[in-house]
Amino acid sequence: MIDLQGYEASIFKGAILTIEVALLSLLLAVILGMAGALAKLAPYRWARAIATLYTTIIRGIPDLVLMMLIFFGGQILLNNTLYGTNEWLNEFFTGRNPDHEWVSYLPDYIDVSPFIAGVLTIGFIFGAYMAETFRGAIMAVDKGQMEAAKAYGMSAFKAFHRILLPQMIRHALPGFGNNWLVLLKTTALVSIIGLEDMVRISSLAAGSTKMPFTFYMTVAVIFLFFTAVSTGLLKLVERKFSIHAR
Repeated sequence: MIDLQGYEASIFKGAILTIEVALLSLLLAVILGMAGALAKLAPYRWARAIATLYTTIIRGIPDLVLMMLIFFGGQILLNNTLYGTNEWLNEFFTGRNPDHEWVSYLPDYIDVSPFIAGVLTIGFIFGAYMAETFRGAIMAVDKGQMEAAKAYGMSAFKAFHRILLPQMIRHALPGFGNNWLVLLKTTALVSIIGLEDMVRISSLAAGSTKMPFTFYMTVAVIFLFFTAVSTGLLKLVERKFSIHAR
């Protein structure tokens, strides 16, 4: 049995945190991806332009650079904006403390949570990839089916829910699965901005115990376990939707 020098509980908590970051990032990525796909297929030029700009920028900048930009750059931008408006807002949000002195109740500095920054960054990154996956899946559905639904008097929402969405999911599942597996591994980047995930904990443990191979191999096995479980679940979902296709 591998001796983790008492770090077992910390690594387990870090693994749970990794899953939380991955699932919340996936939720954001799916929302942004669907919005981006529909915008790219919309008849409005401005919607297509915004969606194209989003996917081009996100897919063209390295993930690590985006993580740093959103965490550090976003924090600076947020606090510079706060500093510029603080004096004006303090006129409306001030009061007397128990010593009858006028005090401000607005914060002078906002510290962005590494958890929130990590979820937002990974969600924005994979939202761009999901947008292309969903766009391709929507285009794979025969347009005649939607036209027939419209001719039968179905509302746009009902036609989307009953005809387009089930078939789109079937076409999108392979790409969606690949994006999820890559997203899961990308969560390791949150250790760079100080989030206590299992990668950061293992890095600190490896430094203090001088056992880097043991701890990094443990993290590798945990990630391999997560991806194996994910692959199995994705195969079950694909099998379910392929039954309807047959």
